Amino acid sequence: MIKGQVQVRIQTRCSLLLMVSLLSAGCATLRHDGNTALLIDGRNGLENFDRVGEANWQATDTDIQASKSSTTYAYLVTKSPYKNFRLTVEFWASADANSGVFFRCQDPQNITAENCYEANIFDQRPDPSYGTGGIVLIAKSPVPMPKAGGRWNTYEITADGPRLTLKLNGDTTVNIENSKLAEGFLALQWGGGTVKFRKLEIKRL
Repeated sequence: MIKGQVQVRIQTRCSLLLMVSLLSAGCATLRHDGNTALLIDGRNGLENFDRVGEANWQATDTDIQASKSSTTYAYLVTKSPYKNFRLTVEFWASADANSGVFFRCQDPQNITAENCYEANIFDQRPDPSYGTGGIVLIAKSPVPMPKAGGRWNTYEITADGPRLTLKLNGDTTVNIENSKLAEGFLALQWGGGTVKFRKLEIKRL
């Protein structure tokens, strides 16, 4: 083999290794554009989360969903924490679903409404004070409580310093200041019924 051929083969191999490296580095998000990252897009995105609990999370043709679990609660938890952001979540919940979007969670292995903020998805919560549209233990749901069951919905959650804003299908349900938690992980909950997520996009502020 002549010297030129060796150099070409080395360059080709290096280029392939570089491409693999770049693809591997990019698998953490489906799209990253400056401060905006798309973590779920239709059936894609399970690889962007760690699983806590034992729900049957699966990717279908259109979304990521769960309908049962061998543990009381189960979560998809982001691999990185976030501080100030605007989060857009498109979700579908059965009428009996117990779910939620947790944010600024302090311990990614122990997700609770005490060490996270929880934007609730729970139409049949026995005490509707902190049901759908509210932040559990922090900001009560509107009266009457909005219902999310049986249809696709959009949560827009903004955490900018102590200012927390929650919009459900375009209507503001929470607008408060609370400085309990400044930064942490995101988590999607299964706690009952069927819950589906087809989009999760976060923009750092």
